[in-house]
Amino acid sequence: MIAYLGIGTNLGDRTANLRCAVDRINEQAGHVLACSSFIETEPWGFHSENSFLNAVVAVDTPHAPYALLHITQEIERAMGRTHKSVGGVYTDRIIDIDILLYDDVEINDVDLTIPHPLIWQRRFVYEPLLEIAPHLKQG
Repeated sequence: MIAYLGIGTNLGDRTANLRCAVDRINEQAGHVLACSSFIETEPWGFHSENSFLNAVVAVDTPHAPYALLHITQEIERAMGRTHKSVGGVYTDRIIDIDILLYDDVEINDVDLTIPHPLIWQRRFVYEPLLEIAPHLKQG
């Protein structure tokens, strides 16, 4: 199964954080088939002096969606993330990994929504996504 994961960071050595996340995804979640360019963007949904560095990876994963979610959350914790955003309240973060797409799977529950509902509202997601998967488009 092919999953597309969005990765972002705005604390510490952002380039090293993204590279570390990509390496860990490759080791734990499945084979990374492609990684977009790293793009710098302003924070979305909150104010911070720290801009973000973002990327999207395509992963050939043997893991089911909830198992993949668990793996990505474990990677975040291992890299130092202590809490997820809750109720639309966003904060600075050392790493954030979101499942954007998972083949043609659709899930909509409290723990996981696929496709990610904000893909086409976030330039830092759709630009790198379309860079590595130009066949995808809104809709």
